[in-house]
Formats: sequence, C-alpha cells, structure tokens
Amino acid sequence: MKNTRYQDYLDIVKSFRQYLEKRQKRGAKEGKMSLENEDPQKLLQAIFRSVQNCRRCPLYKYRTNPVLGRGNPRARLMLVGEAPGKEEDLQGKPFVGAAGKLLRESLRRAGILEKEIYIANVLKCRPPGNRNPAPEEIKACLPFLKQQIKIINPEVICALGKFATQVLLNTKQGI
Repeated sequence: MKNTRYQDYLDIVKSFRQYLEKRQKRGAKEGKMSLENEDPQKLLQAIFRSVQNCRRCPLYKYRTNPVLGRGNPRARLMLVGEAPGKEEDLQGKPFVGAAGKLLRESLRRAGILEKEIYIANVLKCRPPGNRNPAPEEIKACLPFLKQQIKIINPEVICALGKFATQVLLNTKQGI
C-alpha cells in the first residue's frame, strides 16, 4: 500500500512537471505570456461579466452569485479550489465560509499575506447541495479559469483539493 501511494505521488509530480514544461514552451512560442501592458483588474472584470452571463451548464439556474476570484491580480501565488460553497454563493467571493476560515489561518501560520495571493475556483457556480463537480460543469468553467491564470500569470499555482488538482494537472489521479 505504501509503495502504491509513493508511485501515485511520483505520477502527480511527473504530470505537474509536464504541465509546467508545456506552459513554458507555449510561452516561448507566443512571446511574453504576461499581460504587463494590460490592467489585470479590468481583464478580470471582463471575465466576471462573461461568467455573470454564462449559460454553458445548468449551474447558473441554482446560483445566487457567480464566484470568479479575489485577491492580488499580480500575485505570484494563485490558489485554486474546487467550487463555491453556500457562503461563497451568497457573497460572490471564494473561500469566505468555513473552508476560507481554515485557509486564512493556514496562510497566517505560513506567513503569507492575503494581499499577496489570488484565490479562485475551478467552478464559478455552486453545485446544488455542495455535490462534486460534474465533468460537463468543469469543461464549461475551465476556459474562465485558464483566462484567470493567464491574466494573473502566477509563479506558483497551488491546487486545493482533489478536483482542482485533477483539473490543473489534467489527470484522473487524486491527491
């Protein structure tokens, strides 16, 4: 059992390395990946307007507020979670409920200031009953997350949980 977990870990590291290499090659082909001359806040607001009008999957029918992201639009560290919960849906901001409280405490202990990071989710609308995201919902929201990543252009992306890890690394492997 222990060897299986270790092999799973190695597979995840390998997937992440491949992801970073692809991203680096793509950046070299496209020229500079950052959007330095653009106001990242305005670009994020444009994405938010798109999310507000999104009808790509049925989740829009159940949401109170779409949840795009929050934080420093020039952050070096980007945290990506799974999907909004009840409090996030009510406030329209990621990680403001119980998970957010735990995250803030963990960041504080690590000496990371909230103003230094950007926080987003894979899904921009809350799944009913906080159920797991469906593949078609992930597919519908993924372009928004990719745009956020391109705008923020973080040095490090930290996946918070199984679904964020699977989406960011394009793998079926869990944590």
